[in-house]
Amino acid sequence: MRQVYVVTHAQATHHVDEVVGGWYDSQLTASGERAAVAIGSRLRSLIPAGAEVEIYSSDLKRARQTAAPVSEILGIRPVLDDRLREKSYGEGEGRPQAWFHARFVPPPAAGDRMNHNDGIAGAETRAVFARRLYAAMDDILRSQCEHQVIVTHGGAVTFLLAAWIKMPISALDYVNFAVASGSVTKLQEDDYFHSRRVLALGDTSHLDSLGDSCSQAFSRT
Repeated sequence: MRQVYVVTHAQATHHVDEVVGGWYDSQLTASGERAAVAIGSRLRSLIPAGAEVEIYSSDLKRARQTAAPVSEILGIRPVLDDRLREKSYGEGEGRPQAWFHARFVPPPAAGDRMNHNDGIAGAETRAVFARRLYAAMDDILRSQCEHQVIVTHGGAVTFLLAAWIKMPISALDYVNFAVASGSVTKLQEDDYFHSRRVLALGDTSHLDSLGDSCSQAFSRT
């Protein structure tokens, strides 16, 4: 059976500095580095030794740094894909959260939510963000590899999971799967019915023994 493990990058400097992430190329904190090792160990326990495995990662530094110990532990180099990046927040990236909140326009409760750009110049709309994540997931799933690891960002997880369950893009107006930094979401497709399951959403149990704030939920990761 196909097993897909969607990893959100661990705690990064933009989290503790309280600035907007998006495509801003922040790096892991010391806590984040420890969490990345714990993620690698967790995946090693889930993926049998000798099994075929592939690793795909966002090309942003915080995702690459999370993927690095995972790839070392599993013994395979990651494939970098800029389509796995977080949503672009345009001119808001790297700005203080206070600056962002003062300008942010929430999506309407009804109407055209997919083409809303948050009121931030240059920000991706929900539709543009979704289409690139769907394209990335489609390409990843063309491989017949039994175990696949995807290292990405918190906001991207919603659309990767929606693509996994084949939810039409036209139905994405309200969907949201909230997961924490450093989490692992486990997906499975059986070989008989070809049904696609979400076995674990945003699991952070591998971080429990680290004793610090490695797992936190952030909206612009």
